[in-house]
Amino acid sequence: MKKFLLPIVVVMMAMMTGCSSYKQVPYFQNADSISYSASKKLFDARIMPKDILTITVRTTDAQASAPFNLIVNRAMSSTGELSGTYGSMIPYLVENDGTIEFPIVGKIHVQGLTKAEVQDLIRQKIAPYLAKEENPIVKVMLTSYRVTVMGEVAKPSVVRVEGEKMSILEAIASAGDLTIYGKRENVLLIRENADGQKETHRINLNDANLINSPYYYVQQNDVIYVEPNATKAKNSSMGQSTSIWISVIGSLVSVITLVYNIAR
Repeated sequence: MKKFLLPIVVVMMAMMTGCSSYKQVPYFQNADSISYSASKKLFDARIMPKDILTITVRTTDAQASAPFNLIVNRAMSSTGELSGTYGSMIPYLVENDGTIEFPIVGKIHVQGLTKAEVQDLIRQKIAPYLAKEENPIVKVMLTSYRVTVMGEVAKPSVVRVEGEKMSILEAIASAGDLTIYGKRENVLLIRENADGQKETHRINLNDANLINSPYYYVQQNDVIYVEPNATKAKNSSMGQSTSIWISVIGSLVSVITLVYNIAR
């Protein structure tokens, strides 16, 4: 009798745990059958409100560019004395109206511009304050570029974007890739535009057309959420009661075995 009941118990447990369909697991399943011509473009991040920028100005005469650089020149020691060492650059916070307050020049609107465009704009703004022979070099860095990856990934985390360019695949890889329970065909991307309006977009990692998508590259403060598939949801709902079911099944097996032995 026990030999007869054991396969039933095994089958029931297998049904409870379930399994993921292989066809839903591989990325870019149609990679060899589509055109990638639409992806032929270079990506440049656009500056948004609440971004943090580091801006440096260099000229042949260091004294000429000094007023345009926000630098903590000297630090105060624990004894209250000023040291002679140089500190770090003071960052610029882009205000909600898309502007920064630049030394000497005043407010400059930078929202929606690329880093290169801001560099050209600042160079034009400071030109009247410099001698004609000065050829200022302006360097802008976006230091607040990060995205959040959460849900069914190995390491949910806030990913810092180096180089101001990262694809959604790189962001997911930085979080350890999707687990086997992640829904690859329905990844949720939450994005905030320059006006503060939130948008949601669905990403299918099984479809190689993602490479041609405007959402292939992540934007500042994007949130990538990987939903659990049906198997994970089923396992989660049964997780707390699994031990109870095992106990119940074990008890039933014992009772049925006892009744069978008595009847025999």
